[in-house]
Amino acid sequence: MSGHGLHTHPPHEEAAHHATEPGNRTENKHSLGQWVAIFTAILAAFGAIVSYQGTYLMNEVLLYKNEAVLKKANATDQWNYYQAVSTKLHLMELAVTLAPAKAGHFESKIVKYKAQKGSIQRAAEALEKKSEQANAESARLNRPHNDMEIAMIFLQIAISLASITALTRRTWLFGIGMLSAAGGVALWGIAMLLM
Repeated sequence: MSGHGLHTHPPHEEAAHHATEPGNRTENKHSLGQWVAIFTAILAAFGAIVSYQGTYLMNEVLLYKNEAVLKKANATDQWNYYQAVSTKLHLMELAVTLAPAKAGHFESKIVKYKAQKGSIQRAAEALEKKSEQANAESARLNRPHNDMEIAMIFLQIAISLASITALTRRTWLFGIGMLSAAGGVALWGIAMLLM
């Protein structure tokens, strides 16, 4: 048939020729898909790091909060003991008033209870101070934890927008996804500085 002026190409050559014609190229579609895939992989890696650090930070927040509660409970125990010793002291002082003849016996106990009250009070105040310090550290660490949680939300939104971009080929969605990712990475950086 080639003698009659009819020239034919095998199907694979025809497809290759068709793909190289202007307007039929799929390079932009494939390159967008590749960019979306790379972008999503990078965001997933950042998301894993942010998630790990956020979980670690939350554990630290809870550890300090538990420490604050424990120290506060110990301080309460000390204040209860302080009240018991104060009651004994007042009873001994009352006994001196009611039985002055036995005042010598009661005086030694009064001295003992006064000394105990002072040391118990100092111990209770020290425990309250430790509780306040642990509470303050918990609150300090909770701020960057919250920033990491918000950063993770921005990264998840960016991944979702990238997925939608891959399906719809709408590059403006990819741009919004990149802005969301930038916001997430910025918040993550701020959280790291606050730690």
